[in-house]
Amino acid sequence: GLELSVNSHAADFSLSTSPVSAISLSCLVQNSSQEEELLWYRGDGRVDLKDGNKVNVSNICISPVTESDNGVTFTCRLARDKSVQVSVLLDVQFPPRLTGEEFLQIEEEKDVTLTCDAKSNPQAETAWYRNNATLTLEQNRYQLYQTSEVFQLSIQKVQKSDNGTYTCVVKSSLGEARKDFHLTVEDKKPLFPKEAVIAAVVVVTLTLLFGIIARKDKIFKV
Repeated sequence: GLELSVNSHAADFSLSTSPVSAISLSCLVQNSSQEEELLWYRGDGRVDLKDGNKVNVSNICISPVTESDNGVTFTCRLARDKSVQVSVLLDVQFPPRLTGEEFLQIEEEKDVTLTCDAKSNPQAETAWYRNNATLTLEQNRYQLYQTSEVFQLSIQKVQKSDNGTYTCVVKSSLGEARKDFHLTVEDKKPLFPKEAVIAAVVVVTLTLLFGIIARKDKIFKV
């Protein structure tokens, strides 16, 4: 009948919380006729415990609780029989966050990708807008890519008509965030730069001119 409980739970459980200054986990030995040593683990790593916080009852404090703690497991185990254990999965909930804006300049006929990096728990939904209106996705030109943390909009072979402000809006049950991308489509550059062509013409013209001047005496005699 020997068993453990963590925060009054005798089986594995999930603990939902928001980012806070601290939470406490208390592990208790039940139905034991002797003193039992307890161990704590964060994931696969052992947690150092002070003397006096190991026998029959053991408490740990997680401070602060941050977004990076989401999905982390804390496990209390019996030292002499590690199969006796209770695990706590942290479910740290937070709204999506997007900051700043981007200014993009892209040459006509080239491809461009707009990327929103947005972590959130619970997972958020995303929508794209252009100049404050819902973006109409043109087949074979627009592509969407989405994971739990990344939202991307790719535009293939951009045109002058693609100029404008694109907005990534990320929503979850806890809130909303957005980010603007200001896209400017520039004229397509010629295969050979205009300056280089002009310079080459000038060089050839001067060469011919100097050649004629050098041979003027022969030309006049003829």
